[in-house]
Amino acid sequence: MDATDLCFTPATELRRSIDAKEVSPVEIADAVLARIERLNPTLNAFLTVTADIARDDARTAEDRQRRGEKLSPIDGIPFSIKDLEPTAGVRTTFGSKWFENNVPTIDGVAAGRLRRSGAIFLGKTNTPHNGYKDMCDNFLGEPCQNPWKLGRTSGASSGGAGSAVAAGLGPLGHGSDGAGSVRIPAALCGIFGMKPQFGRVPYAPAADYWGGRSHIGPMTRTVRDGAMLLGAMAGPDPRDPLSIAGPVPDYLAACEGDLTGLRVVWSSDLGTGPCDPEVREIARRAAMRFKDFGATVEERDPRWPDIFEAHKTLYETGVAARKEDHAREHPEWIEATMMQMIENARTVTGIQLAQAALARTQYYNAVLEWFADVDLLLTPQMPVGAWSAEPGPEEGPREIDGQPTPTLFHRLPFTWPFNLTNQPAATVPCGFTSEGLPVGLQIVGKWHDEATVFRASACFEAAAPWAQHPPFD
Repeated sequence: MDATDLCFTPATELRRSIDAKEVSPVEIADAVLARIERLNPTLNAFLTVTADIARDDARTAEDRQRRGEKLSPIDGIPFSIKDLEPTAGVRTTFGSKWFENNVPTIDGVAAGRLRRSGAIFLGKTNTPHNGYKDMCDNFLGEPCQNPWKLGRTSGASSGGAGSAVAAGLGPLGHGSDGAGSVRIPAALCGIFGMKPQFGRVPYAPAADYWGGRSHIGPMTRTVRDGAMLLGAMAGPDPRDPLSIAGPVPDYLAACEGDLTGLRVVWSSDLGTGPCDPEVREIARRAAMRFKDFGATVEERDPRWPDIFEAHKTLYETGVAARKEDHAREHPEWIEATMMQMIENARTVTGIQLAQAALARTQYYNAVLEWFADVDLLLTPQMPVGAWSAEPGPEEGPREIDGQPTPTLFHRLPFTWPFNLTNQPAATVPCGFTSEGLPVGLQIVGKWHDEATVFRASACFEAAAPWAQHPPFD
């Protein structure tokens, strides 16, 4: 394999090649680091590149390879960590001017597991300020770019990971998802991304352990690479009091088999969300293919309670609680759209906040009841292809299919509902718009049932593979 081939080889295949001594971790690291050096100045996918650490990791992994030893399934394979996750001894900015030169002394739980796995640590991927929005820009540098069309957003808040994985800057990307932040960039950049069940991967340290909405998940070019990466990160840890106890499921094994007998529902808009007609039709055609996998597919809208305003209250007060002091200290370091969230939150009463939390519980109950006789829900993942990467007070599409989208929540109708319910949801690439921009199909599973989501994703990937089509060389 030449260097480009190595950069676009799935992690599962790299694993087999390393075990067979057909390729060494040093060769892989050299190829990926050279590609990062060449493309990252254009894409801005990485905020910090840890080339020296990566080469040390690769040499150490190569020594293990010679001895026939292996620390984990991802030993010797390159990975990146989103810059919201602390990394000991490595700059962690949180996409914020306040932390531009911050170097933590500890790893986050997921980062620590990945760094101890024997995998090759490439660096920290770009993210907006504290991950608050769906576009990957901040005051630390230029916006992250979508490798399918420069000038368009990669999505966010795991936008750097989405751009990097899509462009061949490492096969394994760590992401986190508080309102769609894994699935948004995965869909807009044409890769696989999964928000697993809440608590499957511990999220610690964290500012709020009890908020119950942020999920750590894998971002990869193939489904089985995602299964491999999630397996390396998952498992309980007492530092996250809501992490799921018990053994980690075998996600690679879960990818096998068809969907015979499963009950699948397709919804084009969840009954409330706008969606571009071209995107809707691409996703609908993809959803109908699930009949070929043995499932029954029905088209209907769930008709769940309207949770939009309650979610907006919960989200904006969460942002304000973390950032209001900073906003008073240096308002010039606060983006216009974040400042608007803070201003909105200042008008919320304690009773209104508690009512929003109660509304979330009612919403969860309704969704849980609906899934009693449904195995999978399919929707478009994003209602449009990637829009301009340029930030500002009027950023993002202001209208979709004739409906106004005045806030980021209006253009995310298919993502944040499942952060409120905490159930697993993945996105798979399912086609391209007339502009050549990727479209994603969302696959939502039952409570704690990542296994079926992985199997469904793998079935679709086998029928309509996407990873062999890189955005550019």
